[in-house]
Amino acid sequence: MNKTILALRGALLAATALLIATPAQAAPQPATSSNWLYLTITKGDARSRDVRGTLLICDPPQGHARAAQACDQLAAVQGDIRRIPPEHSYCTMLYAPVTVSARGEWNGHKVDYTHTFANSCDLTAKTGAVFALSDQTPARSVPDGRHAHGAVTGAARAWGRS
Repeated sequence: MNKTILALRGALLAATALLIATPAQAAPQPATSSNWLYLTITKGDARSRDVRGTLLICDPPQGHARAAQACDQLAAVQGDIRRIPPEHSYCTMLYAPVTVSARGEWNGHKVDYTHTFANSCDLTAKTGAVFALSDQTPARSVPDGRHAHGAVTGAARAWGRS
């Protein structure tokens, strides 16, 4: 029995010495970009459950359908969404609120942006591709009175009248 215990102790000591003598391998660290934003879009009022979100990473651009364009627009304004030049477009005055938020980091600076827009057309006109989480773009009027992207046109009717 003593020989078995001594052999077991010797094996454990040898294994311990081997572990100590072998340098530890560093775990690979994921490459992180200093330019990233977690973007959310909430349609409707504050109680809405219609929330979508994605992580926009800009090195290389990824996260949604127009990530490269969004990253270019953000780079031009050093990550300050409020400074994106508004697009010249005509939006309907339909009130369909859209609240967006962006939280993350741009060139080492914290980004914390939240804003409610009157509708998705207004959102796109003022934030460009940043919150374009899908290929769908909102309907908006063009100067000759037609609506882009298949929006319904026609004269407005009063409720209760034909």
